[in-house]
This record gives sequence, structure tokens and C-alpha cells, in this order.
Amino acid sequence: MTTAVRSRGARAHPAVAAHAAPVPALTMGVEEEFLLLDPETGRVVPGADVVRGRVRGSIAARLVPELTRFQVESNSEVHTDLDRLGDDLLELRRVAASAAAASGLGLVACGTALSGNVGIPPLSRSPRYHDIAREFRAVIRGQGVCGCHVHIGMDDHEEAVQVSNHTRPWLPVLLALTVNSPIADELDTGYASWRTMLIGRWPSAEPPPFFHSFGHYESLVSGLRASGAIMDRGMVYWLVRISDHVPTLEFRTADVCATVEETVLLAALVRALAATAVLDVRAGIAAPQIDQTLLRAAFWRAARDGMDGHGLDLLTGSRVPAWRLVRRLIDRVRPSLAASGDLRTVTAALDSIRRVGSGAARQRAAYARRGHLPDVARLLIEQTVAAPARRAL
Repeated sequence: MTTAVRSRGARAHPAVAAHAAPVPALTMGVEEEFLLLDPETGRVVPGADVVRGRVRGSIAARLVPELTRFQVESNSEVHTDLDRLGDDLLELRRVAASAAAASGLGLVACGTALSGNVGIPPLSRSPRYHDIAREFRAVIRGQGVCGCHVHIGMDDHEEAVQVSNHTRPWLPVLLALTVNSPIADELDTGYASWRTMLIGRWPSAEPPPFFHSFGHYESLVSGLRASGAIMDRGMVYWLVRISDHVPTLEFRTADVCATVEETVLLAALVRALAATAVLDVRAGIAAPQIDQTLLRAAFWRAARDGMDGHGLDLLTGSRVPAWRLVRRLIDRVRPSLAASGDLRTVTAALDSIRRVGSGAARQRAAYARRGHLPDVARLLIEQTVAAPARRAL
């Protein structure tokens, strides 16, 4: 593996070069959140109960409620193979979209509502969500945003927090690649990911701190509980966290991706970052102690510019074109991508984003043609169920 990587002119990752350790084969699962809207107006519609009620069979249990009644969440199976993950995600999207269409609605992968989400949203029936609304007051206004969460199988909590530390400098790059929420309340916000700005209202929604140990992680969670900043462990909204219900490290950085192809790209990069970090941890390589203030600044920059501007290189402290940071990320994880067989898929997906633009850029292009929100809605509906090029019908 190392020889093949070097033949491409890339420098092997130090843990691979020095220790020749096998890249760990990590499992992955994906949660995607979607909006339901009126295809004629682009306005969100609280039809989640009706839509979910139309779904039959085993897949019904994997389409679950979210915070609001105009959202639906899908949960993939656990996978090791990218193609199978993509097939699973596409089936979930198509089943949910079919149920939505039968209800006169459109299912869209979009980080924010184009229209109709001003004020307190219509909440799902869960008493927990209503308790959250009472406790956190106006923070709930305009919420109902949609993200994509990638779970990487990891049951050693001590190792998981160290993996989180190693991945921190690269998390804003993942956001920049997946930006998909430029429009909210019928306005172009000027941000490629307005969802990132909205979720930042929650007191625990921030990049993961640098954890000195799992004990340190737990002490911070306890402090959040004691302050009332979270009501339960499910409200630990760090952008990387240890899952409270499955044995995984959960990456919560991204907007819901516009297409399955982009979701698969995200999952591949997250898994490669985690695998590379595992090698570092096991080789005794220390994680860079990136300052939390600068990490937040890098997320702000990624949310503002996406792939159409600049990002903050947290390892050098300089502002550079976003695509340069992507190249550095690929250099960082290339051995892991090669070992898992994912490099070709990742390269093709990145070439596609370069060619057609990010999800945010495509929304803006659709809106710019006539200044007509239904044009954006139609684009989102079509993209949500589009098959990746390699398996297009």
C-alpha cells in the first residue's frame, strides 16, 4: 500500500510509513434529515406523520421523526462498503420521496427551509422536544434545520476521544464540501451554510473541544448538565461526539448533502480521517492542539464561503483557497482511502463538485435565473433522489 501511494507522488502518512500498520477497517452508518415542502411554493409543510404513515415494510422503522413536523430522518444500515451504503441511502430517499409525493409534497435534502420557517416551528409529538422548547425558549425559533451525521464504529471511548482530537483541524473542510443551505426565509443569507449559523445558537453546538481523556470528556458533559445547557446526553451537540445509543464516534459537521453521491463522499472522507487518526493514536503521535477560538473561526469561514472562497488552514494559520484545503485533506487521508478502495469514488465525487458546484452554489444558480423559489424547490426535489452517475438508470 505505501509503495502504491508513493508512486503517485504523495507523501505517505507518517504512521503508515514508520509502522506499516494495517489501516483499520471501520464500519460506517449515516443519518440524513430531510424537509417536506410544497413543490409549487417551496414552503415547508408539517406532513411528516402522514408521509411516514404511508411507508410499509422493514424500511418504515428507519424513517423516523425529527424535531419538527416538516422533517423526516433516515437511518442507514451499518456498512463497510461505499457502494452498498450509497444503494441503501438512495433506497431510503426514494421510498420517503414516493410517500411524500403521494401526499402532494416534495422531499428535499436541504439544510434550511426555503420558506415557511419563521418563528417557532410545529414540533413533533415527542414530549422531549416540547420540553426542549420550553427550556431553551427563543433558541427554538427558525430551527428545523437538516444535517447529515456519519457514525464510525468505535467502541473504545478512550481511543475515540483521541481520534476526535486528531480530526479537529479538518472538520471545517468537510463542512465546506457539503454546504447546502444558502437560502432561508425566502432570502439568500449570504452564507453557503446558514444551517451552521442557526445551530450555533444552542449552548453545546460547537466544534468538539480538545479532550485530554475520556474522563475529561465526561466531566465536560457533566458540567453542561449541571449548568442546564443540556437537558440530557442527547443534547451534546458537539460537531463530533461519542454516540449515546450506538458504539460509534459521530461526526455532525455537515449540512444534509444535496445528493447521495455527496453523502457517500462525506462518509468516505470521515471514515478515512478516522482511520488515519486511529493509526496516529496507536503510533503515539500527538494530535495538534488547535485553539477552540480559531477552530470556530474556521467553521464560520467554511459556512460563509463553502467551496467558492477561502478557508482557514488551522495547521499554518493562513487563509487559503478552499480547494487547496481539500487537496491537503486528500493528501492526509490518501493511504486510508487507498486501503479501503474508496480513492476512485472520492476523486470522482470531488471532480463532480468542481464541475457543477456545491449544493449551495447550485441552489443559488437556480434562484438567480428568475429569482423564483419554486425553481430551487424543483432542483432540490430532483437532486434528492438522483442516482450517482456510476449507477444512473
